[in-house]
Amino acid sequence: MNGTPLNQPRDIMGHPRGLAFIVFTEAWERFSYYGMQALLVLYMAGYLLEPENANRVMGFGAFRTGLEAVFGPLGTQALATQIFGLYGGLIYFTPVIGGWLGDRWLGQQRAVLIGAALMALGHFLMALEAAFLFALLSLIFGAGLLKGNLAAQVGRLYARDDQRRDTAYSLYNMAINVGAFVAPLVCGTLGELYGWHYGFGAAGIGMLVGIVIYLKGRHYLPPDGKRIDRGDRPKLQKGDGTTIAAILALFVVAAMYWSAQFQVWNTYPLWIKERVSRSVFGLEMPVTWFSSLDSLAVLALAPLVILYWRHQRARQAERGDLIKIMQGCFIFGLAYVWLAAGEWLSDGGMVGLMWPVLFHFICAIGFLYVGPVMMALVSRTAPEAVNAMMISAYYLSLFVGGFMSGWLGRFYEPLSPAGFWLLHAAVAGAGALIVLLGYGAFRRMLRLG
Repeated sequence: MNGTPLNQPRDIMGHPRGLAFIVFTEAWERFSYYGMQALLVLYMAGYLLEPENANRVMGFGAFRTGLEAVFGPLGTQALATQIFGLYGGLIYFTPVIGGWLGDRWLGQQRAVLIGAALMALGHFLMALEAAFLFALLSLIFGAGLLKGNLAAQVGRLYARDDQRRDTAYSLYNMAINVGAFVAPLVCGTLGELYGWHYGFGAAGIGMLVGIVIYLKGRHYLPPDGKRIDRGDRPKLQKGDGTTIAAILALFVVAAMYWSAQFQVWNTYPLWIKERVSRSVFGLEMPVTWFSSLDSLAVLALAPLVILYWRHQRARQAERGDLIKIMQGCFIFGLAYVWLAAGEWLSDGGMVGLMWPVLFHFICAIGFLYVGPVMMALVSRTAPEAVNAMMISAYYLSLFVGGFMSGWLGRFYEPLSPAGFWLLHAAVAGAGALIVLLGYGAFRRMLRLG
């Protein structure tokens, strides 16, 4: 069934009816995920990890001992960012395993439903302080089962040569950003202003809505495909090993980018809370709203960036993917230089609101030049025999990036805020430098001509 169009009774806007159910399921899943993520570091650093509260968390003493055996002594803030880094990284590691389980054992539909149920359970367990570690594990394994298997069903709605596939994935990614934009406004506001558990509960309800939508549209979705016989799989060809090595090297660049990007969700909210004047017309803006601003910037700038690329293409001046990735890493580094400049010019006072607001729009341009472009480059250049595997392996760069953001978070207190942001500018800039120095070799190894 994989690769063949589905016999749908009615299309919606020229697309199979099942796409709408997948898109809305993903929007609610991202609502739940980003709603919880917007609160997590603030919740840990500002409440849960205080000594009098941490003692109530089951297994936390042994867990902290294990972390400090690896990373050294950790204060409350460093411990919070390290836990977030591990959580954020594992969220993008487990889909590699979840996709394999969906393909080989559970089937994609069953994997999505089990994953969604685990995520809903995790959100509701967050309301119980004692169950905090079990909540994180439930969310990690749930996301691993849901993420890759839901995305894979988008492609299976279409024949391999169906040009609507690109538009379908664009709509799917739009749902991700819409959910990520709305979630901090709802869950973040509830958690930050009215009580942490209200925010986590709202995230859990959002996941339940996603489950209902998925179940309603399940009969419009592609049935789980059969296992592909080993003899039918394409084989690696001569020279494919060189291409794979180049892609793995680019994953190092991606990991550097994501190390800087993850800090926007990790230590950055703590900086916003401590260092930024958030007063607007006499009202104080919640910290979590800045997470919404990050997604809003992507939604606002994506059409403009696409139009700019189209204009370049018409003039035969569009840059190749490697150049775009290099530019994106450099722009992301400049975003952190901008934050450092805000600290310098504040002269010890509170940083003005314009600095973080414009920071998110600079970050959005960097993301649009790196994230989707890197995925497209891997999809186009990876050998057919391992194409899907290499695309899945890309998420390992997010795993490393999340892990590194937690490790880098320990330097927030020893360094000045400006120095901390310049450190991240250097990390992103190093990614740009690797592409610049290896540009010719990358082109040859990826057979870009």
